[in-house]
Amino acid sequence: QVLLVESGGGLVQAGDSLRLSCAASGRTSSNYAMGWFRQAPGKERDFVAGISRSGLYTNYADSVKGRFTISRNNARNTLLLQMNSLKPEDTAVYYCAATPRTSWGVVITALREYDYWGQGTQVTVSS
Repeated sequence: QVLLVESGGGLVQAGDSLRLSCAASGRTSSNYAMGWFRQAPGKERDFVAGISRSGLYTNYADSVKGRFTISRNNARNTLLLQMNSLKPEDTAVYYCAATPRTSWGVVITALREYDYWGQGTQVTVSS
């Protein structure tokens, strides 16, 4: 089992940048494919970005491609999400997720495939 704790959210203006972090404790994070999801008020939780256990493969939602970058540091059991050129529509609670049910080079994009979730961190982008 792994415990996930997100940090780095906040209130920013459109065009600003934020970097979210997810600290994983328990089993070594390299045993898990990981991802970021977000949920805006009244909406479903949506995939944002995913990364393979190796860190070599990534996948992004179309809405964030070219603006967000996911990365991981397995030695430090940390997952990051660099968010640039933020827009008001990026406003949401952002969740870190992990799943052991994958091989070394696979990126998981489906919410139902993730077994572990953090508590979320709020990102608010004002216009």
